[in-house]
Amino acid sequence: MTEALTLPPPEISTPPAATTKWEREYQAFIRLLPTLLQTHRGKFVAIHGEQVVDSGDDPIALIKRVHARYGYVPIHVDQVTDQPPAPIRIPLL
Repeated sequence: MTEALTLPPPEISTPPAATTKWEREYQAFIRLLPTLLQTHRGKFVAIHGEQVVDSGDDPIALIKRVHARYGYVPIHVDQVTDQPPAPIRIPLL
């Protein structure tokens, strides 16, 4: 009898997960955060095209300005802070 030949398992490459525009904008915010902490601490910034396109104190007004300028496209708006967001409590009815 001949011995069975055992082959290593085939290598299966998985394609990188498709990222959405919003995910790219969020990753850009995280990447830019150290610099933004020096220049925009406490402000809200809007990220479009992986760069800061506007900033301000009111996130709703900021979103409206950016959408008026660039159209209704996915953007990321976040407050520039080094603190974690406060917990949100939703009461049960």
